[in-house]
Amino acid sequence: MLTGERVPDFTLPDLQGRIHILGDYRGRIVVLNFWSAECPYSGQADARLLEFGREWGEAVVVLNVASNDNESREQVAAVLRGRKLPVVLVDERHRVADQFAAQTTPHCFVIDGQGLLRYQGAFDDTSLRQRQPVRFHVKEAVDALLAGRSPDPASIQPFGCAIVRIMLE
Repeated sequence: MLTGERVPDFTLPDLQGRIHILGDYRGRIVVLNFWSAECPYSGQADARLLEFGREWGEAVVVLNVASNDNESREQVAAVLRGRKLPVVLVDERHRVADQFAAQTTPHCFVIDGQGLLRYQGAFDDTSLRQRQPVRFHVKEAVDALLAGRSPDPASIQPFGCAIVRIMLE
């Protein structure tokens, strides 16, 4: 999926079975965060996203998407409660992760109010050599959109734990 293109709609349930349709969030900025219960980088991003979310208010919605085939609903629910996340969507068989070509957790996609992909990639500048982030790419992208500017850069290679895809016969 290329930056600047319209993002395809999708429908996913949360852990309580409530259905979330991406198109229902038009008019707001959406941070689509491919997420893991086990990945430490995903845990770091969760804490920051909660903090940033308070700053952004209602103009931005964060949709965490659990796509790992090896994480049970029970495990995801326990981590959701522990990290005090408002919502995690369940992407069984990683259909939406495949649609977005998401590779890691976190792997973030920032979608503007018109449904256009405006940023994709790394949550922050964490790497194997740099354990503590200095820049928060997703925050910079969202802040740019809130200020009426285009995110720059619009794409950065994601870093984190690989999304686990188990091929079933």
